[in-house]
Amino acid sequence: MAAFETEHSALLKWSSAAFYAGSSFLITVVNKIVLTNFRFPSYICLAIGQMITTIVVLYAAKMNQTVRFQDFDRSVFIKIFPLPLLYAGNHITGLASTKKLSLPMFTVLRKFTILITMIMEVFVLRKPFSQNLVYSVVTIVVGALIAASSDLAFDVEAYTFILLNDVFTAANNVYTKKKLGSDGLGKYGVLYYNAVIIVIPTILACGLTGDLDKAMAFENWADATFTICFLMSCIMGFVLMYSIVLCSHYNSALTTTVVGAIKNIAVAYIGIFVGGDYLFSWPNFLGLSICMSGGLVYSYFTFYKTAKTQDPDKQQSVLLEDTIMKLSAKDLGDI
Repeated sequence: MAAFETEHSALLKWSSAAFYAGSSFLITVVNKIVLTNFRFPSYICLAIGQMITTIVVLYAAKMNQTVRFQDFDRSVFIKIFPLPLLYAGNHITGLASTKKLSLPMFTVLRKFTILITMIMEVFVLRKPFSQNLVYSVVTIVVGALIAASSDLAFDVEAYTFILLNDVFTAANNVYTKKKLGSDGLGKYGVLYYNAVIIVIPTILACGLTGDLDKAMAFENWADATFTICFLMSCIMGFVLMYSIVLCSHYNSALTTTVVGAIKNIAVAYIGIFVGGDYLFSWPNFLGLSICMSGGLVYSYFTFYKTAKTQDPDKQQSVLLEDTIMKLSAKDLGDI
């Protein structure tokens, strides 16, 4: 029975991680098409579309009793804060950096999220990490630095947005894990109230900056391909946020971050051929490869090694061996 529960738990961990990886990959590609290929002028308006989709889908599901979460009251603000701010910051800086960076450089610089998440878990959650994990993180960072230093399309504004996005993502993952334990909210409540609380201020900001006018005047709204891609981005925004919450629910915040890094391996190399804004150079490609190698090593020690140490049969075997060794030592002492 214990073995079955362990296998079921492991399946939930892996499936939620795979769901997040796939969702993250798809939304990165779709957002890149909308913001870069079609040159949609407002990443903030795209974020608003994703927030509204999240609200509509979860509200309809709640009305149909498909999902359940707490009704709105004053306690919601206390329970969920500061997640809405981190959610908005993560959303907007992520879309901004997607628009301004090539896909390979976007995914490379996103690797710093792992380091930031690790630091936050050490100082905030007092969580220790093995040397192997620390070394693999260092490898990822070194590879990212090599790739970024040779970026032929260096943009200060773009790099600022992506590094801010790393900080927001790390903080969002850590606090999402923490807030999932709040009574009444649950994973659906966290998603819903995140979007509800932040959508109106975001719309107001969009209007004040003139982004709303630019989006309304966009010339490709009549283009069926663009409209489909825009709607897909809105839907995938909800799917991505749900997959993050689900992955954080069954795994740790750091594991969620690592899964994002695994996804980036595919995105980075595909982005060399898709998107049309990658400028090839050997140092950049070398740094990219070092970074991805570090990500694979990190994933190995995070998933495979952890799974082995959590295997109840192996734990029982080790316990049996320790017992035999102790008994043998005792017998020898008696002799």
